[in-house]
Amino acid sequence: MAALRTSNGGYLCQRIEKVRILKVLHVYRTYYPDPPGGLQEAIRQICLTTKKYGVENTIFALSPRPEPKTILREEARVVRARSWFAPASCDIGGIEAVSTFRRLVQQADLVHYMFPWPFADVLHHASGNDKPSVLTYISDVIRQRSLNTLYAPLMWQTLKSMRAVVFNAPRYATSSPVLSDSQLYDKLRQIPLGIDEASYAKSGDDSIFDRLGFDGSSQYFLFVGVLRYYKGVQYLIEAASSVRVPIVIAGSGPMARSLMNQASALGLSNVIFAGQVSDGEKISLIGRCTALILPSHLRSEAYGMVLVEAAMYGRPLISCEIGTGTSYVNAHDETGFVIPPADPAALAAAMNRLLDQQGLVEKFGFAARRRYEEYFSGEVMGQAYASLFSEFAAR
Repeated sequence: MAALRTSNGGYLCQRIEKVRILKVLHVYRTYYPDPPGGLQEAIRQICLTTKKYGVENTIFALSPRPEPKTILREEARVVRARSWFAPASCDIGGIEAVSTFRRLVQQADLVHYMFPWPFADVLHHASGNDKPSVLTYISDVIRQRSLNTLYAPLMWQTLKSMRAVVFNAPRYATSSPVLSDSQLYDKLRQIPLGIDEASYAKSGDDSIFDRLGFDGSSQYFLFVGVLRYYKGVQYLIEAASSVRVPIVIAGSGPMARSLMNQASALGLSNVIFAGQVSDGEKISLIGRCTALILPSHLRSEAYGMVLVEAAMYGRPLISCEIGTGTSYVNAHDETGFVIPPADPAALAAAMNRLLDQQGLVEKFGFAARRRYEEYFSGEVMGQAYASLFSEFAAR
């Protein structure tokens, strides 16, 4: 079993043989069945795609209601401790969390952290973790700059202790002030996040179109995600006045009320708020949309797993150039359009161009599916992570 560095700093994995069970502990602040997000889905996919290579996965997370404490899911055993509070979206546990984590570490061959979660740094050092550890670097700490000043010494102590630091897209590695630091150069590995197509239902739930009151066979644009400050949905709503077809906004979150008020104040009849949708409803919405739009305008959007989902279903993509992995998943003029951030006029122009040129919809959709198969399939990601885990656990 081997994992080779390429000349450009990439990561080439060779096929893994099932020689023994490798026990990996994945660590992140929250996980299913608590409210989902893109990062939780990324963890699920890593677990699902590495199982076939002999990886036995356990996930440690916090929850405000951790009952039951242990949940057996298809992808992994999920073990939870209580989250006592979550300042700045950073869940923090107590002594129980430290003791539970210490017990799980002793059962594991390797620990895999998802960054950032500052309490995981505390767990890593306070538990006396002596097992090989790797880290997937999802995002810089963006919004909490004052807190980041206090956190930086602990963060660097953690990063330096890792056997490897995984990044998901080339652009993020070069644009991140942390990943581009020379202290990490020899630790960096590139593995794109992907999706195992078999983990999704074969068909969706078309009743969503009756609920929303429009025909799913007609043209419409789609946003899917948690309605947070960095998603840029306010610019999508502003652009809607210049677009002649429905724009469906699927998801809930802290920005929901203000976004609804914005659409109402603008008198927009073509903006449809779907609220939280089921997996089946999401599949139907993505599978029939004219294009999936991710208008995130801040670097807090590090990758955009929903772009991978839409590419898997062969749909065109529209996203913004924010110097992160979104422009790696969505290749401009190949799988869709990459436009300037916070620019409603550019967003409307991109949507209208797809409406006016049906050939582009077909061209971009085909290319998106092809790019998914080449870079973001479950097979590609599963091999890469299994190689990584095996390489460093063996040491």
